[in-house]
Amino acid sequence: MEIKSYQTQAEEFVEHYLLADPFLPYTSVLAGTFLCKLVYDLTELFSSIHIKSYSALTKIKRIEWNNRGISTVHAIFISFMALYFVFFSDMFSDQRSLESLTVFRSSPLSNFGLGVSVGYFLADLGMIFWLYPSLGGSEYIFHHCLSGTAVAYSLFSGEAQLYTYMVLISEVTTPEINLRWYLDIAGLKRSKAYLINGIAIFFAWLTARILLFIYMFYHVYIHYDQVVQMHTFGYLLVFVVPIALSVMNLMWFGKIVKGLKKTLEKTHEMVNKMKMMVMSALITVAVAVWVWGKT
Repeated sequence: MEIKSYQTQAEEFVEHYLLADPFLPYTSVLAGTFLCKLVYDLTELFSSIHIKSYSALTKIKRIEWNNRGISTVHAIFISFMALYFVFFSDMFSDQRSLESLTVFRSSPLSNFGLGVSVGYFLADLGMIFWLYPSLGGSEYIFHHCLSGTAVAYSLFSGEAQLYTYMVLISEVTTPEINLRWYLDIAGLKRSKAYLINGIAIFFAWLTARILLFIYMFYHVYIHYDQVVQMHTFGYLLVFVVPIALSVMNLMWFGKIVKGLKKTLEKTHEMVNKMKMMVMSALITVAVAVWVWGKT
């Protein structure tokens, strides 16, 4: 009976305080930060036991390895949330326009997802500042500050959550980017997996960080009568943040294209060398057989 009483009190505390609408933004941010620490520790534990090359890394590389584990888990979580709200949920559907304007819609679940993301941005920024510039330079700080501000505003104001989730879909490229780093660290830069990863990054980046942003700007254009009713700060964020991120995405996309081109050229060179080696071997064998036949 006593245990049941404690359980009931705990459930009431969670329902009426932690997950209550007024507290949800704050508790979700705290949950996001706590989960970052948890994933960091689990990545460190798993890697030290199951990945032989992990212990051979320098201290700063091990920290980056664990930190990339955090960003990968966050990316998977927020990508699923974003894809659900943008493409599968009817919460932001124009068919519900009579209920409220699209730019002012939110729900406890959408708030929770954004809160976890804000917690991640805060934790990752803390890591970047703590070990600056080992985990990223000024462009990473600019990206995180810009994105974190936009996500936090959308969380606490309830405005433009659809556009926030559209931009967050770009996180689908993060696991591929991190995998590329892991392959490089593991000495698999010339492997087939590295080549496939480069091609996957190219198409994922083109879709999620270029084409989807174009679609977002189009959506803002056709719903401008709603966007203009937002608070001035929110109105500016809808335009400034995606435009700034689009410029950064295009710059990084240029580097991705150059890197993929180099990888493909190296692969082509390797194939040509292997062909030459095979041809040389065949000629040597043929000559040896001819000589043997003569004798």
